[in-house]
Amino acid sequence: MATSIRVIALCALLAVPLVSTAADPRQQILSPAAAVNPLIGSSHGGNTFPGAVLPFGMLQWSPENTRGKHNRTAAPGGYLYEAARIRGFSLTHLSGTGCAGASGDVPFMPVTTPITSSPSSDDDDSRYASDFRHADEQAKAGYYQVKLANGTDVELAAAMRSGVARFGFPAGKKANLLIRTSDSEVGSSAATVQVDRMRRTVSGSVTSGNFCGYLSEANQRSYYTLYFVAEFDQPFTQTGSWHDDQLQPGSTEASGGTSYAAKGFPPLGKGSGAWVGFKPGSKVQARVGISYVSLENAKANLDAEIHPGTTLAQVRQRATASWDKALGGITLGGGSSDQRTTFYTALYHVMMHPNAYSDVNGEYRGFDQRTHRVSSGQQAQYANFSGWDIYRSHLQLVTWLQPRVGSDIAQSLYNQAGQNHGEWDRWTHNSGGTHVMSGDPSVPALADIAAFGGQHFDLRGAYHSLRTAATIVTANDLSDAGCNVECVGQRPSLDQWLKLHYIASQSHAWGGAGETLESATADFALSELARRVGDHAGQQQFLTRAGYWRNLFNPAATPQGGYIQNRNNDGSWPAFKPDTDEGFVEGSAAVYLWMVPFDVHGLFDALGGREKATARLNAFFHDTDGHWALTGAGPLHAELDNEPSVGTPWLYDYAGQPWKTQKAVRIVLDTIWKNAPDGIPGNDDLGQMSSWYVWAALGLYPEIPGRAELLLGSPLFPHAVVHGSGGDVVIDAPGADPERLYVHALSVDGKPHTKPWLPTSLVEHGGHLQFTLQSEPDRSWGGAAADAPPSFPPPRS
Repeated sequence: MATSIRVIALCALLAVPLVSTAADPRQQILSPAAAVNPLIGSSHGGNTFPGAVLPFGMLQWSPENTRGKHNRTAAPGGYLYEAARIRGFSLTHLSGTGCAGASGDVPFMPVTTPITSSPSSDDDDSRYASDFRHADEQAKAGYYQVKLANGTDVELAAAMRSGVARFGFPAGKKANLLIRTSDSEVGSSAATVQVDRMRRTVSGSVTSGNFCGYLSEANQRSYYTLYFVAEFDQPFTQTGSWHDDQLQPGSTEASGGTSYAAKGFPPLGKGSGAWVGFKPGSKVQARVGISYVSLENAKANLDAEIHPGTTLAQVRQRATASWDKALGGITLGGGSSDQRTTFYTALYHVMMHPNAYSDVNGEYRGFDQRTHRVSSGQQAQYANFSGWDIYRSHLQLVTWLQPRVGSDIAQSLYNQAGQNHGEWDRWTHNSGGTHVMSGDPSVPALADIAAFGGQHFDLRGAYHSLRTAATIVTANDLSDAGCNVECVGQRPSLDQWLKLHYIASQSHAWGGAGETLESATADFALSELARRVGDHAGQQQFLTRAGYWRNLFNPAATPQGGYIQNRNNDGSWPAFKPDTDEGFVEGSAAVYLWMVPFDVHGLFDALGGREKATARLNAFFHDTDGHWALTGAGPLHAELDNEPSVGTPWLYDYAGQPWKTQKAVRIVLDTIWKNAPDGIPGNDDLGQMSSWYVWAALGLYPEIPGRAELLLGSPLFPHAVVHGSGGDVVIDAPGADPERLYVHALSVDGKPHTKPWLPTSLVEHGGHLQFTLQSEPDRSWGGAAADAPPSFPPPRS
C-alpha cells in the first residue's frame, strides 16, 4: 500500500500506529515505525538502548546512564531504565550484549554549570551528569528526546553514518557542551579532539576495543578507531579542554585515552576531551558524521547524508520513512495494540545489527587494520557479529526479509577472515575479533544466509575458507589464550575433533561437551554449504562428522536415562549430574541434551524412542507439580531467556504432539515478552532473542541451522504477510486470539496440510497458509509419525 511520507511522519509524531477501524483483520498498520517502543528491553536483563538509529545503521546516538561510577556503565547497552541519571549521549552502541559494555564512543553532554574541574575527575558522576524523569523522555524509531533535570532539552535523530542533535539550553544558566572524547563505555587507549572556533566544528577520534576485556587479558586491547566531525549552527562563546585531572580553559585541543588498567576496566581520573560554550538560552543544532577510516571520510559521510541547513525534523522524518520501509517487510492485521508494538519492536531490534561499517565511498577498516574498499557487487561492509547468538534464527529472518543485506553480511564475514589470516572469528566487534563464546558459528551463519535467499556473495570462496579452517589445525586452535569465554581458536581443540571425534573434558575450549555439540552443528552446516557448491565428497565428510555428537551421549549417565556429557580424552566418563554446567556454555547438561537440531530423530532414538523422548521433554518443560517451567525454574528445566533453550519448544513437533509446541510458545509470547522496559527475557544479544519472538508470533521457526524448513506453532495474529526473498508468504488465521491458539487444520496454497512443518519451497517461492484455530488441543493434527519434521541423520562413522 503506497503511503505518503507526510502521513508516515505524522504517524510517528503522534506516536500512534494508524490502523483501519474496519473489522477485517487484513487492514494493516500504515506506519509500523510508529508502533515501535525502543524502551522495551531497556530494563534489567534486555540491555537494549533507546536512542536514534537507522536499520543496520553505523551511528547509534543514545544516552549513557550512570549509577555513580564513572568507569562503569550502568548496563551493557549504555542505558538502564532504572538508572535515572545521564552522563552523555554517545554516537555508537551495541544492543543487548552480555558483557560490561562496548562502543559507547564520544559522549556529548550538555551542562549548565561552569567547567571548573576536569570531567575525567568526576569519579561518581555527581558534577557533570544530570538526573532525568521518564515522564520527560520519548523514544521512537530513529529519534530520541529527553528533558534533563539541569533544564536542557536534548533531541537526537539518525541517518546511516551521521546524525543531528539539538540542545535547548535554559535561559539564565551556563550553556556548555562536553565532548568526552576518550570515554568509550569500556575505555580507550588513545583519543584526540580539536576545536575550530572559526568553522564552529569539533572533530577528533577515539581508539578502543576491550569487549569483555575484564574476563581475559586477551581482549584488553584496542582494535578500532572511530573518527567524528561535529558542525554547529551557533558560534562558540568559549572553549576548553582537559587531560586526566588537568583542566585547560581556552584550549582548543587535547589528547589521551583512559587506558584499560589491570582488570580491563578504565581507571578513574584518566582521559581527555573538550568543551564549547554558547550563549545562555541558546538552541544549538549539531550535525555529526562518523567513520572508522578517517576524519575526511567522517566529513564526507556527513555531507552526503545531512546537508548544511537540514533540520532535525527533516532527519527524523527520513528516519521514520526508512524504518517504515524496513519494518514493512512484514505486514500485520489484527491483534492488540500491545501485541503489535511488541512485534514491531522485536523486528526493530532484529534490524539494529549487524551494522554498516563502510563509508559512502565504500572504504572501511579491515581486520588487518588497513583501509579496504567494498568489492563490485557488495553494497556495504558490515560489522558487529555475535555469531554464537544470531546463527539460530536472526540471520535467517534478516536474509529472508532483506536478501541483499544478508548477502553483504556473508561477504563481510568472508572479507574479515581473509584479513585475519584465514580465521573466522565467532564474535566480531568493528574491525577486531573478540573470540567470545564457543563453537564455529560462522559456518551455520553463512549456511543460514544461503538457505534464506542470500545469493550475492562469494559462496564458493567462503566455503573453501571454512573447509580449510575445519580440517587444518592452527596454533590458535591449540592455544589456551582467552579461555574460557574468549578462546582464540576458530575451532578450539580441532586436533581432538579429528582424532577422538569429540572435544574432551581437558581441552582448549570453553567446555568439551558444549563445544562438541557446536562443532557438530557447524559441520552439518558445512555439509550444506558443500552441497550447494557441488562438493559431494565434502558433503559426506562433514555430514559424517556432524554425527560425532553421539560420542558424548552416555546412555548410562543416570538411572533415569542418558545424557550428553563431558568425556575424558581416554574415553572414560567422569562423575555426572544433569544439573551440572561442567562442559557447557551458559547452560546445564539438561538444557544441552536437546541441542542436536539437525538430527532430532537420532536423538529421540538414543533416548529410547519417541515415547521416552516425549516423557523427557515433559519433565524438561514442567515442574514436579505439572506447571509449565519455561524460565527461572532451575538447571533441570528450560531457560527460554537464553540461546541454548530457544529451539526446544518446537521439538514437540517431532514428538507427535505439536499442540504442546503451540501452547509452550504461546505462554512465552504472552508472559515473558511484553510492551514494557522489562519486556525482553534475558540479553537480546544483538537481536537474536527478538528474532525468536518474530518467528514465534508468525507461528514459524527455522529449527535446523543451514536449512529453510520451517517448524510450525500457531500464529499470534489473524493476518500477516512476509515479503520474503522468494515471494510473499501470506499467513491467515481468522479468529486467532489468546484462547484460540491450537491448530485444527491448515491448508497450503489451498491444499490440506497435516504436517507440523513446511518444506523449503515456502521460503524459496512464497505461498499462502490458511490456519483453522480452536481453543482446545487437536491431538490428531500433525500427530502421525509420518507427519514429523525431517532430520538429516549422519552416517555412522
